Amino acid sequence: MLAVIDYGAGNLRSVVHALRALGVRDMQVVQDGAGLRSASRIILPGVGAFGAGMQQLGEKKFIDPLVAAIINGVPCLGICLGMQFLFERSDEMGQHDGLGLLPGHVTRFPPHATLKVPHMGWNALTRRQASPLLARVRSDSQVYFVHSYCCMPDCEEDVIASTDYGVEFASAVQRGVLFGVQFHPEKSQQVGLQMLRNFLEWAP
Repeated sequence: MLAVIDYGAGNLRSVVHALRALGVRDMQVVQDGAGLRSASRIILPGVGAFGAGMQQLGEKKFIDPLVAAIINGVPCLGICLGMQFLFERSDEMGQHDGLGLLPGHVTRFPPHATLKVPHMGWNALTRRQASPLLARVRSDSQVYFVHSYCCMPDCEEDVIASTDYGVEFASAVQRGVLFGVQFHPEKSQQVGLQMLRNFLEWAP
């Protein structure tokens, strides 16, 4: 069963719509940690503020079951804020702890003379290393972003794709069964659907 986490602040509707367009049938939108017990794959979507999102994950008792599932080998894909949650901490509106599954931090884009924050719209991926998530996806593919904060991993080997927006940031990561994308695959047309398909079909 594919579990899509609903903690009250995710970009849930568009993600579920994209998954249904791919023909996914065995899917449940889960609203508390108990719903992850039978999950064979997990998607953690998200938009909004890091601290508030982590608080909601905690209140709905998602944190311990989610971390345990990933440690036990259940593939998980974090999308946008969901990717940011995977890291150790964020400095968005104060210092906040993340799930700590990936070493590194989340920080706001630095000021730039011509680039606006949030980073909103289409931008290119640069492949950094092979990953099943990027199968049949060209290195210069355009994907859709909406974010003001970006992930800065401590381990370069966790970065499978990066993007330039005044600063080079990690736009896709993988460590074992754990994947994250800063962009919105559900809004990235055929490229994004291919990545979702890759995640669903990948055999660990």
